Amino acid sequence: MAHEAYYLAIVPFVLILIYMSLYKLDQLMWFIVVMTPLSINLEDLEVGGVGMYLPTEPLMFGVMLLFFFKLIYSLRINKKIFFHPVTLAIVFNLIWLLITAITSQLPVVSFKFLLARLWFVVCFYFIAIQLFRKENSYKIFYWAYIIPLSFIIVYSVVRLSTYGFEEKPAHWVMEPFYKDHTSYGAILAMYFPILFLFLNKRYPTYIKVFTCILIGVFVVGLIFSYTRAAWVSLLASFLLFLIYKFRVRFKILFTVGVTGIIIFAMSWSSLMMSLEQNRQDSSDNLSEHVESISNVSTDASNLERLNRWSCAWRMFLERPIFGWGPGTYMFQYAPFQLSSEQTIISTNAGENGNAHSEYIGPLAESGLIGSLSFIIILIAVYYRGSLLYHQLPKGELKNIVLITLLALFTYVVHGVLNNYLDTDKASVPFWGFIALIVSIDIYHQKKLLEVDPK
Repeated sequence: MAHEAYYLAIVPFVLILIYMSLYKLDQLMWFIVVMTPLSINLEDLEVGGVGMYLPTEPLMFGVMLLFFFKLIYSLRINKKIFFHPVTLAIVFNLIWLLITAITSQLPVVSFKFLLARLWFVVCFYFIAIQLFRKENSYKIFYWAYIIPLSFIIVYSVVRLSTYGFEEKPAHWVMEPFYKDHTSYGAILAMYFPILFLFLNKRYPTYIKVFTCILIGVFVVGLIFSYTRAAWVSLLASFLLFLIYKFRVRFKILFTVGVTGIIIFAMSWSSLMMSLEQNRQDSSDNLSEHVESISNVSTDASNLERLNRWSCAWRMFLERPIFGWGPGTYMFQYAPFQLSSEQTIISTNAGENGNAHSEYIGPLAESGLIGSLSFIIILIAVYYRGSLLYHQLPKGELKNIVLITLLALFTYVVHGVLNNYLDTDKASVPFWGFIALIVSIDIYHQKKLLEVDPK
């Protein structure tokens, strides 16, 4: 203090974190989960243009290095984990990202993107699988995110109330914790199904009462997030719940799906004419806001999304194999915009987000294989997860698998319209949910998680 070297006050905290990483790694991981909803992007604070979330991403980077050092030192790999279909799909995706980073138009950007993807996957897939072996660890993982997230919901709703719950301020009242209402709504949708897990009769009354209160908080947060994609994703998750509960066979789903696609293709012209007649823009009125979901005539948000998708498609056509490089879309798409498709919110600077799709964006950035490799991860997760759900006896494990698949599915659907896996907010639950399913798939026979005897 005498020399005004106030930054030295952080030294004790750094020493504690180093100690935790060496001797209490599980506690450090839960600390990262707690801090994820509360993390702040340095870029938003205009700190030297650095796009990194504090304190989570530096901690994940350190944990990743520790993981690799330990792997090199011991030269031991758990074969059950490494040769699991989901792991193989993830490794293939990472390898292809590496290849397309090498061939990237902007290699520095692409390798930064790959590095961030690595620390997310290492921490909340490979390490998390081991953490979930411990009894009740899934509860810590869930609550560590839900509780701080609930405070942000209260903060956002209270702040929005000062603006009369209007729709426009709802786009930014969650700042600086979430960059906009769509990313905020996506995470609320992911964790909403999780809450119903704790309404089971095996939990004490106070837990169920607390959970009911949180469900009410989340409902209010979802409504006043004005995030249409989040509402749609929850509806899709509920339909998936019905499919699991009524054990609808894959043949039936496949038949219905193919029939639906054929009908959709045959009625495309009339459907587009009908959609073009909808001129309901985003609104404070919830019914009107829902109606605006299908407005592709005047709603600027919907039209801009179509503009971004069109740009991604044209970029893909120019470089269909390797793409332009992971993470480069926002720096490369401007020349591919058509004046006829631009909207009042279009920009050539690339400051308004990416391709707005977890599936179309990779087409432009890492080619057809890049997009397919991500889809293969999801197919592997739901194939193994569905088998696991139907094989497990009634009890806590079966409920965990079902609820986690439903929660993850909200983002699978949301990913059609937006992409947030380059942020810690979405990546921690996304890879963590997958790790939990894989961990149960590998270790449940050894009863390393609590099983309800009923």
